[in-house]
Amino acid sequence: MNILVLGIGNLLLSDEAIGVRIIEALEQRFIFTPAIDIEDGGTSGMELLETMADRDHLIVADAVLTGNAPGNVVVLHDDEVPALFTRKISPHQLGLSDVLMALRLTGEFPKQLTLVGVEPDSLAPGIGLSATATAAIESALLHIVAALRLGGVTVTERQCSEVPCE
Repeated sequence: MNILVLGIGNLLLSDEAIGVRIIEALEQRFIFTPAIDIEDGGTSGMELLETMADRDHLIVADAVLTGNAPGNVVVLHDDEVPALFTRKISPHQLGLSDVLMALRLTGEFPKQLTLVGVEPDSLAPGIGLSATATAAIESALLHIVAALRLGGVTVTERQCSEVPCE
């Protein structure tokens, strides 16, 4: 399986970092069989083109503005995803939209695309998530794990002896 879970976001804009924090938690808490690729895309744009190309499934974790209450988790699939990024909340979103369009034009668009987005509570400059965004990580993780399992990936939670327990 050629699966990528990509977390994107700006660590310097509070809840804008949610995608990066979600994939950090995913890597720390779970084991995947077969192995999948998990990447911190940060605020990269077109630099991710090769990383995202020709995937069987691309799952993106990010902050999204949907008009819902802060902390709300939204899951979108395939053609629903690029349409969401017409409303830009950060510099990397233009890059993501461009990458997805480029992948479509080159015939390298992922066979399946899933966005797990969290409505931010704060986009103010600062390091660290709001309590609302932090609380949404668990729900976002459940959606990503469900998408992976649906795609045939065995997802096992790590035991405390394998990683430090929180």
